Amino acid sequence: MGRWTWMAGAAIALMGFSAEAATAATVAVTADRMLDVRTGRYVEKPMIIVTDGRIMAVGRQGELKAPAGAISVSLPGLTLLPGLIDTHVHLDSTAQYGGYGGLQFTDSFWAVVATKNAEATLLGGFTTVRNVGSDRYNDVAVKEAIDEGLVQGPRVVPSAYAMGATGGHCDSTYLPPSAESVSPGVADGPEENRKMVRKLKKYGAKVIKICATGGVFSNDAVGVQQMTVEEIRAVTDEAHMSEMKVAAHAHGPEGIRAAIAGGVDTIEHASLVDDEGIRMAVKAGTYFGMDIYNSDYTQAEGAKNGVRESELKKDRDIAGAQRDNFCKAVKAGVKQVYSTDAGIYPHGDNAKQFAVMVKYCASPLLAIQSATLTAAEALGQSKDVGEIKAGAYGDMIAVAGDPLSDVTVLESVHFVMKGGQVIKAPPAR
Repeated sequence: MGRWTWMAGAAIALMGFSAEAATAATVAVTADRMLDVRTGRYVEKPMIIVTDGRIMAVGRQGELKAPAGAISVSLPGLTLLPGLIDTHVHLDSTAQYGGYGGLQFTDSFWAVVATKNAEATLLGGFTTVRNVGSDRYNDVAVKEAIDEGLVQGPRVVPSAYAMGATGGHCDSTYLPPSAESVSPGVADGPEENRKMVRKLKKYGAKVIKICATGGVFSNDAVGVQQMTVEEIRAVTDEAHMSEMKVAAHAHGPEGIRAAIAGGVDTIEHASLVDDEGIRMAVKAGTYFGMDIYNSDYTQAEGAKNGVRESELKKDRDIAGAQRDNFCKAVKAGVKQVYSTDAGIYPHGDNAKQFAVMVKYCASPLLAIQSATLTAAEALGQSKDVGEIKAGAYGDMIAVAGDPLSDVTVLESVHFVMKGGQVIKAPPAR
């Protein structure tokens, strides 16, 4: 028996559940209340019936009857929500090794790191993630291992390598010419970009990530545009033809506008967006994923972890502007998805961004919707995740307290269910 299986079984037993609850065909979940993330209202004394991993019925205790033989999962004193979604993570990255620190390990080390980070993410209440950029198809590998039941983790939407221009943010810019290091995701010109989309899809990518501007953790100016509209349009045309979404790393205003004009689905970071970029996003229905928490961690711990001073300075220079622009975008009606850049800070702490979003203009409900309804919509997975409803996966979390009054309760998840399987249970009372 593996360590994870033992831990999950022990937690269930402590709650008075049978260990069968982890794998039962039908489970009836009850709690004190449930947040309907679509309406922002609480449902008192809910009951949710999950069969073979999907929700069959949602109702109230006493009105909805559990099928004969269903395993009962009772969560007194807790509030149910859908499993959370983070649309921007890097499972094969860890904040512990910044700068050149990662070069001390063999290449396959990072696939193992990804499995540990996936487990921590799931325990933190995030049952779905979009991995936007990894090395050596590590995110594809961890997705396959999770899907096969070999390791525990969230549902993963992998991008494999992030695409970018020669010498740009998504190229290898840390090493000298003698190392001849070029990222496998590099493409220049519309035709190379179109071919790269096809290659990534061939090897398991389910979303495409491009680097439209410079960034913080590379040897380039953070805001400069690095892909043309024509290159971006080639990527989005090819990806959308295969029903794949496109996420664009874009900090600077010119690159953000080019990415929106090129038809991308989500803008990652959007740190220095201008009024025209906000207007374009509203008109086009483009989602913003603004990672406004991670600077707190980077500035506090980055130097100790090996992050170079040049990168820390860029992070400092844009942090305040990004938060102010998040507020402007929220007020203007830009659709927001929960996007944290986990890997820049420790995986499992994903929920710490909720409080920062609320501090900078988001209502608690909007922040929660960004990690449920809106994120599911941006991923094209609204029928499967993001809401506790009939037909969706049985992905749920439970917290103590009222997340609409205090979003920080989401940082301490007491219960996690993924696909009807109890992953984490509260301690015995």
